[in-house]
Amino acid sequence: MENNTQPEQELEKHDEMNTEIPPGQSDEGAEVVTNEEIDPLKKLQDELAEAKDKYVRLYAEFDNFRRRSAKEKLEMVQSANEQLLKALLPVVDDFERAEKSYKDRNDKEAEGFLLIQNKFKKTLDLYSLKAIDTSVGTVFDTDLHEAITQVPAPEEKLKGKIIDTVEKGYLLNDKVIRFAKVVVGS
Repeated sequence: MENNTQPEQELEKHDEMNTEIPPGQSDEGAEVVTNEEIDPLKKLQDELAEAKDKYVRLYAEFDNFRRRSAKEKLEMVQSANEQLLKALLPVVDDFERAEKSYKDRNDKEAEGFLLIQNKFKKTLDLYSLKAIDTSVGTVFDTDLHEAITQVPAPEEKLKGKIIDTVEKGYLLNDKVIRFAKVVVGS
């Protein structure tokens, strides 16, 4: 029996060694459970905050994309006919030259011509095509006008201003599609 007690004592020592708390941990069990409960809660809150942040950023990015797409679509619709209108500008110039030659006539041909010209101008106005103001005395603006030449100004007040228009300029939705070619006084 003596042999029997010795192995029991060794087993008890072995159990005591296994129940020892490893270094760095507290021997209060309740405190360990609380720390474990706080850590998962904090972890979940951090994950939730991160998910919310991603959601808000993604929503803002999508909203910006939607606005940008709508703006591009609107611009494309507004300027879709730009190439066609640019091609029609020489026809407008021809109508204006023909109008000058028909000015003195008062027959049915001249009347028919003027009706067609007015209808054509109304159609161009419908698509927001506007002539740039180049009347004599208008201030020369490099954003709207192209100076073909400079001549001595007949009057002092016409220096740096438009004296004559060689070719009319046009705006489409407030965007220059053809600069006005003008003569400027110096």
